[in-house]
Amino acid sequence: MDISIHASFLPHDDPDAAIAFYRDTLGFEVRNDVGYEGMRWITVGPPGQPGTSIVLHPPGADPGITEEERRVITDMMAKGTYGGIVLAAKDIDATFARLQASDAEVIQEPTDQPYGVRDCAFRDPAGNMVRMQEMP
Repeated sequence: MDISIHASFLPHDDPDAAIAFYRDTLGFEVRNDVGYEGMRWITVGPPGQPGTSIVLHPPGADPGITEEERRVITDMMAKGTYGGIVLAAKDIDATFARLQASDAEVIQEPTDQPYGVRDCAFRDPAGNMVRMQEMP
């Protein structure tokens, strides 16, 4: 089988802040920005990797979600427990310095983990956990 990851989904609660973070801080390309009924779905991805994207979506946009479920999603986003992703960079210390200089909320400075990776963690503007591992 030849299977690859095409897109992952993360919620956003401020499309302009999401674009600023993923485009300006992380250096991703904005590949699509679609508005519908006052909501926006934004697709971003790393340059040179057109087959891999993150779709930043409005939380609870599914019409089947109840108001109580929307409240739970909003509460979980505020705590940073709703969405997350793991990215990789060649130089984790330089990447961390750039993130730390931005408005990103730092959760963990670069650390050598006992399971063999060096990583750090921060939150995007919507509260999503973004872990960054150093590529070997």
